[in-house]
Parts: sequence; C-alpha cells; structure tokens
Amino acid sequence: MRRIEVITGGDRRRWTVDEKARIVAETLGPGAVVSVIARRHGLRPQQVFAWRREARKRTAFSADLSPGFVPAVVDLPEPLTAKGSPRRAAAAAIELEIAGVTVRIGNGARASTVTAVIRALKKFT
Repeated sequence: MRRIEVITGGDRRRWTVDEKARIVAETLGPGAVVSVIARRHGLRPQQVFAWRREARKRTAFSADLSPGFVPAVVDLPEPLTAKGSPRRAAAAAIELEIAGVTVRIGNGARASTVTAVIRALKKFT
C-alpha cells in the first residue's frame, strides 16, 4: 500500500505584505542564500525572487513619485566662555542616520566623497 497526498487549490497560503517584506529583507542580508530562506518558509525560490522584483519596482516607482525627506538636526555651537573661546573644540561634520545606521562625514570632506556615501546608504535601504 502507498500513501498519496492530494493537494487542492483551496489551501494556498496568503502572505501579507509585511510577511513578504520580512522574507525579502532576510534574503538581502550578507551571505544570504535565497533557496535556503525560501525552503525555511515553505516557498519556492522563484516565488521569493518574484517578491524581490516586485519590491524593487515598488521602491523605484514610489521614489519617482515623491521625494524622500529626512529630518535635519542642527547642533548649535557651544556658548563662548568668558575668554571668548568655545567650551569644547568640535569638528564640523555631516551625520546621516538611515535605517539605524549612523555615518559621520568629517569636516573638509570632498563633495564626491559625500555623494558616494549618500548613494551607498540609499542603495542598501
């Protein structure tokens, strides 16, 4: 006697947008293997690759429609002491925080360096 499993179309799993995003984000990590991640979640790699394509299209589409704004925080200089010098010496810098990652660009950095850093951060968010 053999065992036969019959799969009907009514039991298909519906993945929420949040679940898809979480699985896609998992595949973007360093050293991630899509087929292993897909298998862990009971999916085929092709399905996960399709979700990744959809996410890229959605991101590119939404970026074209509305620019992303990031709040800027400006630190005011320290008040001067009685001798007319600042209380502490601080180098001017640009500080970017994107997706929990903080990058500081020191005073005197070339514009091309600043541009490269911003592009690299945008690429991975």
